Amino acid sequence: MDLTMCGLLVERAEELARLYAEHGNWNDVKERWFDERLSNRSTRGSSQKIYRVLTSRFKNAPTDLPNPSVLPTIFDECQTTRDKAQILYLYLVADDSLVRYVVHEYMARLTDGNTDSLDFSNETLVDILTHLEYSDGGSFDYADSTTERWCEGFRSVMRKIGVLDGQQSVVGTSPSVGDTPLLVAMDYSYGSDDEDWLTSPRGLLYLFQPANRWGELFDRVASTDAWEYLELHGDLDVRPSDEPYSWVHDGGEN
Repeated sequence: MDLTMCGLLVERAEELARLYAEHGNWNDVKERWFDERLSNRSTRGSSQKIYRVLTSRFKNAPTDLPNPSVLPTIFDECQTTRDKAQILYLYLVADDSLVRYVVHEYMARLTDGNTDSLDFSNETLVDILTHLEYSDGGSFDYADSTTERWCEGFRSVMRKIGVLDGQQSVVGTSPSVGDTPLLVAMDYSYGSDDEDWLTSPRGLLYLFQPANRWGELFDRVASTDAWEYLELHGDLDVRPSDEPYSWVHDGGEN
């Protein structure tokens, strides 16, 4: 379970994205990555681990997330490290089926109005994991020590994206979302094939935004040049002004 080792690693993920934007292919990125790591006296083993996990998230990213080649431009629009973490977190959820399973469970609890919906204690996380059934009929079965490390890794991600506050906290709240990760989350939501995406915007749900915040978030994106309100069939709808992520090439969200 790679989350125990890597988490989001914002700075290194950003470095990989910039190398990919510069070189345009992963072979050259890999060569540059290891040259720089070894020159800084990093061990090859740790460098390989980090490279494998982070590049998996970029290589396997769905097409409705930004291509890694434009991530440096998006990161330049970010105001804080948390903004970058919230964007990279979407790649983690898309790539890691175990993380996605757990996040979906919390999304369901948040939607149901569960007052303990964002309790990330070991007890709650383990309870969720023990209900997991794999497609081959198997179940979650790891040593207690491995599971505990995974839980701590998961909480570290929650801290990075602003759900948990402080190293000891295990109960979180819905985080504030910066302008740039909000645009990414909305474009990601719109990119799904579901015509009713507005009733279940996955980017906002992955970032633990409850339904009573969506109207405010829709207003925020509609105040940019990237999104707008449209009247469709008598209903007010919010849509990208152009294609999703066009704002990246047009010089930011304005």
